Amino acid sequence: MNRVIKHTGSKYPIIQAPMGWIARSQLASAVCAAGGMGIIETSSGEIDNCKKEIEIMSELTTKPFGVNLPLLFLKDDSMVKFCVKSGVRFVTTSAGDPTKYVKTLKDAGITVYHVVPSLDGAIKAANAGVDGLVVEGTEGGGFKSPVEVGLLVLIQSIKQNIDLPIIAAGGIVDGAGMAAVFAAGAEGIQMGTRFVSSLESPVHNNFKNKIIDSSIDGTYILNKKSKPVIRALKTNLTRDIDEKGHMDMTSLFNIKELYFGGDMEAAPALSGQSAGLINEIKSVKEIIDEIINDFNSKCVSMGNLKF
Repeated sequence: MNRVIKHTGSKYPIIQAPMGWIARSQLASAVCAAGGMGIIETSSGEIDNCKKEIEIMSELTTKPFGVNLPLLFLKDDSMVKFCVKSGVRFVTTSAGDPTKYVKTLKDAGITVYHVVPSLDGAIKAANAGVDGLVVEGTEGGGFKSPVEVGLLVLIQSIKQNIDLPIIAAGGIVDGAGMAAVFAAGAEGIQMGTRFVSSLESPVHNNFKNKIIDSSIDGTYILNKKSKPVIRALKTNLTRDIDEKGHMDMTSLFNIKELYFGGDMEAAPALSGQSAGLINEIKSVKEIIDEIINDFNSKCVSMGNLKF
């Protein structure tokens, strides 16, 4: 059996990325309803609101859902305790060392996957006792490793060293992308940009349309010699940041004005290279159904190839 499906309990091994402020009940419940694994974010730091969103999820769906815990941004263990208390069964940890909380989570019967951008990170997470990995290639949007390693290379290098189930993240929007990472050794996919531009996404249409209008070279990796390193859409703001060569966290302070007010110059518009492959706003169900149908078709076609 596919280990990601076994761990998540979802119909399909398709996970929605935990984008700050965006990955809440409206989007996550739609992903669950369509057979994927919806994830509630906590990276926004709005802990009380995120706790409410977890409670709302239990009202909106009977399907399993997950929560992301960005370890460096957790002020204390209150969110960990809340996940345990709320009966959450799947957690992804990121931005830090999972060792601190992995035993507490697993003792509560929670499956833990850790997000890694490198082979070294994957080995450390495996040694910490996590159940699986979310492997992020440089193609993905948002916060990135300054060392740029493509997803297919990264998956294969990890598979050569570790036998843990892998959820592949970065640049995937369709069945062809899913089939490619499965061929490399993944057992699931995580998508952010594709779901940000979905009908059920809570972001302003200006952001969705900017994704749709972007080309495959429509993003920058910014701040590579400092922190935070991010991948974002090309706008006047990000062009200026790219030319200057540096930025700090203050550049992201107005990101809610971009997400929900539609001001595309208010902050860097976090997005992956996959923006160049997205041409239409579709419902979450359409997106997931098309991916699964295309994936199955690609697997049949590849199975008929012989040399």
